[in-house]
Amino acid sequence: MIETLFALERTGQALRIEHAVIHLETSECMQFIDITARVVELVEDCRIQNGIVNIQTRHTTTAIIINENEPLLLEDMRRTLDRLAPRELEYGHNDFSIRTANMQPDETENGHSHCKAMFLRTSETLNLSGGVIQLGRWQRIFLIELDGARSRNVSVTVIGHQD
Repeated sequence: MIETLFALERTGQALRIEHAVIHLETSECMQFIDITARVVELVEDCRIQNGIVNIQTRHTTTAIIINENEPLLLEDMRRTLDRLAPRELEYGHNDFSIRTANMQPDETENGHSHCKAMFLRTSETLNLSGGVIQLGRWQRIFLIELDGARSRNVSVTVIGHQD
């Protein structure tokens, strides 16, 4: 569902801002989920021709990236992130005997996930021209699950002109 936030009148053209949320279920840690088709569908539904698209994760243990959807490359990226913040290391965030902030009843040991996230982005902004997201030949939009299986939300905002 696309939600119009507001429209501004400028030089005879209305600037439109549309917002939608992609809901998805992840199944494992270090899962790369290609959300390109879903973002493209949302952009097409709002009928904005020229502007920008912002894709943002709403979670501290996920990331949004643009890269190639090639299986060996995705495995290389998984291994690289695992080397940066291995699950087996000790993280203060995982020591529930001393940690007091942001504790939940179902808290899990996920310090590695938060540390991986600091090397990645929470959002990507892409150009929109002629109603088409300006991705390169091999570029795809990914949500990366850095923690474990759960429900996730990706916020998508499209800003531009319908022409």
